[in-house]
Amino acid sequence: MRGALSGLTTRGRCLLAAGIAALLCAVVLNERDLLRVAVFVVALPVLAAWLAQRARVGLHASRFLFPSRVQVGSATDVRVELRSTGRLPTGGLLLEDAVPYALGSRPRFVVERLPRNTVTSLRYPLKPVLRGIQQVGPLMARVTDPFGLAEFDRELAGRSQLVVVPRVVGLAGLPSGSGMGAGDDGSIRLRAGQGEDDAVVRQYRHGDDLRKVHWRSTARRDELMVRVEERPWRGGTTVLLDHRQTAHRGTGPGSSLEWAVSFAASVCLHLHRFGHQVRLVGDDGRVLAGGSGDGGHSDAVVLDALAALQPSHRREPAAGLDPGAGQEVIALLGGSTPAVVDALVRNRPRGMRSLAVVMDVRAWAAATEDPAPDPEEARRLLTGAGWGAVVARPSTPMGQVWQELCHSAGNRGPVVRTEVG
Repeated sequence: MRGALSGLTTRGRCLLAAGIAALLCAVVLNERDLLRVAVFVVALPVLAAWLAQRARVGLHASRFLFPSRVQVGSATDVRVELRSTGRLPTGGLLLEDAVPYALGSRPRFVVERLPRNTVTSLRYPLKPVLRGIQQVGPLMARVTDPFGLAEFDRELAGRSQLVVVPRVVGLAGLPSGSGMGAGDDGSIRLRAGQGEDDAVVRQYRHGDDLRKVHWRSTARRDELMVRVEERPWRGGTTVLLDHRQTAHRGTGPGSSLEWAVSFAASVCLHLHRFGHQVRLVGDDGRVLAGGSGDGGHSDAVVLDALAALQPSHRREPAAGLDPGAGQEVIALLGGSTPAVVDALVRNRPRGMRSLAVVMDVRAWAAATEDPAPDPEEARRLLTGAGWGAVVARPSTPMGQVWQELCHSAGNRGPVVRTEVG
């Protein structure tokens, strides 16, 4: 009984106190009519608390998400099924499902009557605005009596996981002058007897080693051509995502980090559609996801990895490592100082094909945030090292940034053409 009385509301407690006072007065004054009223006033909140507690014990609920994996900006439908197994019908039921701020406001429902052994379905939509592994729940129920004299809270359903993957933008085309544009795996080309014979040549410049003159190309073009030492492409592309917290600006879904994550997802899925092997690597050199171009499975692995990605607290990228590990690389860089760019270029073999998107994070920054490095300086350093590099801003569509990057791949460094010789 003590547990039942603990659920009395302020109205119920006041009514109980008034009933007890009336009961004492009836005994002192020997008033039978007042005694009957006092007994009724005392019994009413006690009976209401007992019924509300019994109704709380017989409640059960289940939550279902359709789908449980959704893209930022898309909607998912949540269905809650309620069932009462108590002997009496339940009424005055207030439900509230805990929802993170990134998914919207908390939904609330009022169920006036819940019949015994009958399933009642409640639905509400969620439209996430921020990627992540979100937890929906717990579902809390507040059971009250019709007079508002007692109420009890109970957790009916635990937490359900909702995976919110980054937004993916459709891209068109592939970088020219690179293995990605060949449309085949480098291992196939090597087995065909062509891989090691590929020669990347350019026009002779004063000071070049004459031992590197490519005589077949010289005879064909009627000008002196020299061979550029470059490793053959052996299939696969590494997408390097700079997710250092210090390298990005802005907060929430409009931050530069969320733009970079969305662009990385778009690039990985775009290359998967062309059957290319793609590795997704963080700024610490850790492989976040890797696929073999097998369609939907690789896409799901990449999207799930990016959904769970958190900002890195490193101030500088991992030193002494080639992020591409012998593959072509597409680097998505936040605000990068010349020292960061120099370390990236120094650890990357000059002969390997490399592309970079340098984000102008100043365009995402709030007025109170620290200033960011000039992206044009980073782009010039990368271009001077033979990289294809472009600057990205929030006002430029991702598709246009990708087109500019594809165009820069054909105009990077001194490489002119590839010939078999």
